[in-house]
Amino acid sequence: MVAGKSTLQSSRKNRADIALIGSVVVTAMLYAIPQAHVIAYPFVMLSTLAHEMGHGLASLAVGGHFFSFEMFSDGSGVAVTGGSEGRFARAAVVLGGLIGPAVFAAVLFRLGKSEVLSRLTLMLLGALLLVAEFLLVSNSFGWIFVGAVAAAFLFLAQQPKGWAAQSSLIFIATQLALSVFSRSDYLFTNTAQTSKGLMPSDVAQIADLLFLPYWLWGFLIGLLSVAILVWGLWSSPRS
Repeated sequence: MVAGKSTLQSSRKNRADIALIGSVVVTAMLYAIPQAHVIAYPFVMLSTLAHEMGHGLASLAVGGHFFSFEMFSDGSGVAVTGGSEGRFARAAVVLGGLIGPAVFAAVLFRLGKSEVLSRLTLMLLGALLLVAEFLLVSNSFGWIFVGAVAAAFLFLAQQPKGWAAQSSLIFIATQLALSVFSRSDYLFTNTAQTSKGLMPSDVAQIADLLFLPYWLWGFLIGLLSVAILVWGLWSSPRS
């Protein structure tokens, strides 16, 4: 009885590990094959979604408000928040967007260790994104993208094979983890070009609110993002 349970748990862990390795291989191919960036584009936008949601959730966490957000086809986005009292609270809201992809990736890596949790996670995320679409998204491109992601998550959650949901969740986590590095140049610029025009970058806003130069904040936040990813990968249940 115990041996059978142990074998089943080992099999599930192996499937999770295989899904992670496969996700890394497929991701590497997307960036190595010419023109494959077209296929990778939705995952770039997914990191933008995680970034803007990170701002909004951080605002709620410090007692503020999350009014709306926009996403644009060039990969940029803008979140509208308010009500955060004090410099440190406002800096935390800005930080939430910068570490958002890493935090979401770490959580999804942990939940992806279980087929059941993977399915439930995709279902919950799909439902929450549908709510966010109607309550928070304020432009047409963002509305279309968020709706498509929500539909994809709900579709994957309904697949009869548990490994399909698990592999999908781990693949999504891998894309968000990669964005921490592929878009790291944003951590070392004091301006950000968006479809709304030129704006101060997030690290520049943190530097204005607190202390230290923006590039040093970029370095520290980069280290924090990597630490969060390592935590998500290596503190996941192993049985």
